Amino acid sequence: MNSEQKIRKFFDEYTERFNNSLAEGAKVDAGAVRDSFADYFVESSPNGVQGSRNSLLFGFVIPRGFREYRKMGATGITLAGLKLTHIDDHHYMAQAHWDAAYATKSGGERGIGFDVVYFLTLHSGAPKIFSYITGDEKKLLRAHGIV
Repeated sequence: MNSEQKIRKFFDEYTERFNNSLAEGAKVDAGAVRDSFADYFVESSPNGVQGSRNSLLFGFVIPRGFREYRKMGATGITLAGLKLTHIDDHHYMAQAHWDAAYATKSGGERGIGFDVVYFLTLHSGAPKIFSYITGDEKKLLRAHGIV
């Protein structure tokens, strides 16, 4: 399997893990989520730049994050597009377009599209996220009447 195939498989598994974690009453596999990230990773968003260790504390907050998504009505995500840019033998940039589904208060469903840019390392052989860039999630959710 070449590097791009590994990364596409990584995102397929990431999507499946995310959706499984959103299921009502689901047990979140925090260890598998942690395995998606490098030992240290950096997030950049309109709220600023912050770095985190991939530690037990990170594993502890992962289920809380999924509880918050469920509370907002999130029912699933679909990877609607993935553009990979080869940087060197050990690094890729992945531009992902996600379609998220949210249950509405009226009983329907609303889809919201959003983009995330990921930087991945293949140093260990398996893709690991070491950085990602997101837009203003709260603003997007407010604009769609989710929060």
